[in-house]
Amino acid sequence: MVVEGSEPDGEAQVSDDEDPEDLEVFQPTDQWQELRPGQAVPAGSHVRLDLQTGKREAKLQDSPGEEEEGGRQGTVNTESQTFTAQELKKALKHFKEAAVVPTDEEKEALSAQFRPLDELKRDMEVLGMMMETDFQIMSRLLQQFNSSAASLEERVSALRELEYLVHQVDNAQDFITIGGLQLVIGTLNSSEAVLQEHAALVLGSALSSNPVVQVESVEGGALQKLLLLLATEQPLPVKKKALFAMASLLRHFPFAQQRFLKLGGLQVLEALFLSSGGASLRVRAVTLLYDMIVEKELILQHGLDPVPDASHEARLRQYSQVSLLPQLAERGWCGLVPELLASPEHDVREKALRALLAMMPPCRELYRGDRALAGALSLLQEQYQGLAESERGFGDEDGYFGELLGLVESMLGKLR
Repeated sequence: MVVEGSEPDGEAQVSDDEDPEDLEVFQPTDQWQELRPGQAVPAGSHVRLDLQTGKREAKLQDSPGEEEEGGRQGTVNTESQTFTAQELKKALKHFKEAAVVPTDEEKEALSAQFRPLDELKRDMEVLGMMMETDFQIMSRLLQQFNSSAASLEERVSALRELEYLVHQVDNAQDFITIGGLQLVIGTLNSSEAVLQEHAALVLGSALSSNPVVQVESVEGGALQKLLLLLATEQPLPVKKKALFAMASLLRHFPFAQQRFLKLGGLQVLEALFLSSGGASLRVRAVTLLYDMIVEKELILQHGLDPVPDASHEARLRQYSQVSLLPQLAERGWCGLVPELLASPEHDVREKALRALLAMMPPCRELYRGDRALAGALSLLQEQYQGLAESERGFGDEDGYFGELLGLVESMLGKLR
């Protein structure tokens, strides 16, 4: 069997290491001749490999229209005899023997392009040693925070980096193991407002949707310290972060909600609501109360647990002991929340309307006798009717203003 091909047209390619004049050039004829290793083949020559001998042969290209004896399909002579496995192995052996073996200089040049495997393994081991885990990073940051030589800016920087890490549930639980949680709770008593602010932020991030951290925080006295921050004279950023941490601690944790009510949490939020210059705190306080009301209602009526387990009944008993709505009515919140309807911000009005609807059972009679509330609701109804109509004109049938209009009309319907 013979496999044929052609040398490409154009200039012959010569490596930089060899002088073209030093190469022996093959002189082709119209007959097949054997090619010796290292011979240069002129461009346009016809080259083939004889599989019987493993040798390469070359000749001049056939004239146009001329067809070699035996007929050809592509570049394989289909009229040749068949070969046994031994003959093919022998031909391949000759082919390997004729292969070009790189010189020592070529091997060295090739090795210089790549690093040895042992060296790469050593470098990877060093990189593995240098790569810190989140646990190691948190430990290092706590050491930085605790260092007597650390400046205020360095301690704040450590808290900022910790806040990013403790968002992850596992990291937050490891944070307890290395003593970070108790350290942060203690920092809430710091004389530096900026440390109090960032400590509360770290605490709130670690608490978010993390029952293990919630339990440890209540046992560590976090609830009392947060209430103290909210009840005393503090900069607004500190109170915002403390209220964030408080909300993270109370959500989906009925035991903490009971403690919150017993420790006078509603009085603290009431004072925040009535304080001057704390408009954003008022909205956050009402939102927290609304979330607690709805959370209890959902689990008692429908169930927050997708698959009730052994602790479900315990959760139901705990929520049943959280008497939030009666205490809200007793503390005068039925008259406080409607004040938010005067806000020009639609988001604030939405939160107020949702809270009013959630507080309807104990507050209904008071709402019915409140002419100011009825007037405010009528004005909002008129305003949101026009805005909802504009939304529908743009093809938005279920727009935001339509939703607000639905809340207003639901309030009016319950007061009739």
